[in-house]
Amino acid sequence: MINWKKRLYDEYVSSGQNSVDIESSSNNYNPYIEMIIKKHLPKNKSISIIDLACGSGGLIGSLKKNGFDNLMGIDVSQEQVNTANNLGIYEAKCQDIDSFFKEQKKNSFDVIFLMDILEHFEKHEVLDLLDNVKSILKDNGMLIIHVPNALGVFGMNIRYGDFTHESAFTSRSIMQVLSVCGFGKIKCYEDSPIIHSLNSFFRFIIWHVLILPFRLLLLAETGVTRHLLSQNILVIAKISD
Repeated sequence: MINWKKRLYDEYVSSGQNSVDIESSSNNYNPYIEMIIKKHLPKNKSISIIDLACGSGGLIGSLKKNGFDNLMGIDVSQEQVNTANNLGIYEAKCQDIDSFFKEQKKNSFDVIFLMDILEHFEKHEVLDLLDNVKSILKDNGMLIIHVPNALGVFGMNIRYGDFTHESAFTSRSIMQVLSVCGFGKIKCYEDSPIIHSLNSFFRFIIWHVLILPFRLLLLAETGVTRHLLSQNILVIAKISD
């Protein structure tokens, strides 16, 4: 890893880049993650799951709360891993992703999460990373990705919100790289607000009303009706047959 990035990752929590709400993290409740678990993950609780770039362990905590017990997470930031461990997420450990791949056997995991990680790599590194992910994913396994959306109305807020970010994606470009790396059955989803309270219900309504003019403008220019306009997008992929 180049030194300037290591310097930033070493202080990822203390610099405020990953500000963790201890109370909500210890409760392990995140409406967005709950949606992913309920909508996209298999029902079998014993499947093997790895969260690459697990941060402070929020995803792992939510998975544990939902009954999944064959879990693992790695992150390059010792600060974030320490935070995870202090919250009782002992499945998280500090490790560089390259050394992790060297240790793994092929076809090791049923589900691999790449949540907010691909944007930290240069383009050639993204392809190498996805090739390595494919090699440790089981044939019927699932890859779940979360990345900044370059087409999002406020997508550049995420793209440039972290000095270590190298890129952003659109649904078209992420499907391109996944396809080249041997993934298929690729679906991309917009990150519209998740309804879990009265406040979130109003946010949901406001989002869908106010985003409509942008959809109409893109429709007028491109003739295409479906555009993903949130700051981030969720991507689900499987290995091609």
